[in-house]
Amino acid sequence: MELIFVLVAFLIVFIAQQTLNFTYSKYKQIEVDSNLTGYEVAKKILLENGLDYINVGKVSGNLSDHYNNSKKIINLSDDIYNGTTIASCAVAAHECGHAIQYKEGYIPIKIRNMLVPFVNLGNSLGYIVIVISLASSLTKLFILGLILISFALLFQLITLPCEFDASKRANKILLEMGLITEGEQEGTKKMLMAAAFTYVAGLISSIMQILRLVYIFCGNRRRD
Repeated sequence: MELIFVLVAFLIVFIAQQTLNFTYSKYKQIEVDSNLTGYEVAKKILLENGLDYINVGKVSGNLSDHYNNSKKIINLSDDIYNGTTIASCAVAAHECGHAIQYKEGYIPIKIRNMLVPFVNLGNSLGYIVIVISLASSLTKLFILGLILISFALLFQLITLPCEFDASKRANKILLEMGLITEGEQEGTKKMLMAAAFTYVAGLISSIMQILRLVYIFCGNRRRD
């Protein structure tokens, strides 16, 4: 039974990642009519939304794009930064969506930021506490360990609306500003949906991990 939890988690994450890779590979080959790079798309969206003070930089890696609110910079991977494709437009606009969320005081992203120190604490101590509880069969200690690692689960859960909202904003802005055509929007939607699926898969994987730990602990208790 324990192996089933591991396999299910692995399979879900694997499928999500392969779906993203396939979708990205497809849409990074399709040029947009505007011929705008990801950098240019980001700058235009930021300017339109009164966020022209935010920089757009380049970062190494593949799909390593992210918005750093503390440094007020959108970091785009090389293919996104320089690309003039559906994928580059979608990803650049998505990161701008996060910047707009901060500007507007989007509640879920505020909650997510508040959880960061608790997540760090849980990641540092949670599994140590659980290992000790499994060795000692102490129920209260096990529950404490679950609470600690569950902060990461809560963080992943609150991340979902942040990601879906940023994608929704991205698709709307791209079309309204004329950065993509209606025909190209189907591609940006698919690209961003595939990316969002990886967050859903990560959440399910974490749930499977917690269920596995509960199963192991209950098994130890029965043997005692």
